Amino acid sequence: MALVEVRNLYFRYATGRRANADAWTLSDINLSLDASGTLGIVGESGSGKSTLIRIMCGLIPSNKGDIVFDGRNIRDWLAQDGRGYRARNQIVFQNPRRSLDPRMTIGTSLSQPVRALERRIPGTSELASGLDRVGLSPTLLDRYPHQLSGGQMQRVAIARALSVKPNVLYADEPTSALDVSVQAQVLNLLMDLREELGLALVMVTHNLAVVGRLTENVLVLKRGVGVEAGSTVEVLSRPRNAYTGSLVEAADEVSLVGGGKPMTVAVREQGQST
Repeated sequence: MALVEVRNLYFRYATGRRANADAWTLSDINLSLDASGTLGIVGESGSGKSTLIRIMCGLIPSNKGDIVFDGRNIRDWLAQDGRGYRARNQIVFQNPRRSLDPRMTIGTSLSQPVRALERRIPGTSELASGLDRVGLSPTLLDRYPHQLSGGQMQRVAIARALSVKPNVLYADEPTSALDVSVQAQVLNLLMDLREELGLALVMVTHNLAVVGRLTENVLVLKRGVGVEAGSTVEVLSRPRNAYTGSLVEAADEVSLVGGGKPMTVAVREQGQST
């Protein structure tokens, strides 16, 4: 049985304009994700990628359709145990400078999910272990975000998401705000952690090189509609949809590994997701 199933999902943002009443941001989305599986969600800016994973994480509600997590509809999860659901589904946002409070030390930021979702205060050794897991020194606990590099801040954001031991980690363009020189390091870290912790990983990205190397399955979105889905190797090597083909043709490089552990990852700077 799949860990996550999205069934006939529809969503639109409330605008108050009757002309947009039928303008769905996401329309009839279907996908499944196994425990320890990897899924890439790709598409141009405005295709609904980030909106989809926010719905899957329980941050915003859908209008129609269902999401089933571990055999249970997330509406029931969120109504009865919202903290428990969010602890099992964590997200890493694309810009760590915006996701870390500049007024908080790294240690305080790192402790926030545990405080909010588990209702306890983690000790210094637990926080230090979290930094060590992502390749950072415990000496950073007393520093502030502005004292860290972009790559270090994104590692902190990853450590923070992992602090509540989620089953699924959602990565929303996790390298788009980073220098090219550190993008591959962060991506390789995510794959190492997935293998070490047995996580399911959902990667939102514009970059087909990343999807080709890091994910076993892929969903292609165009204007909120899933135009193609399946094995990453099959979809990117033999696209059946013209839109998917145009994305492949526009990519700098696509290396098809299909969820294998990468030694290097071909990346380029990308725009912001929506």
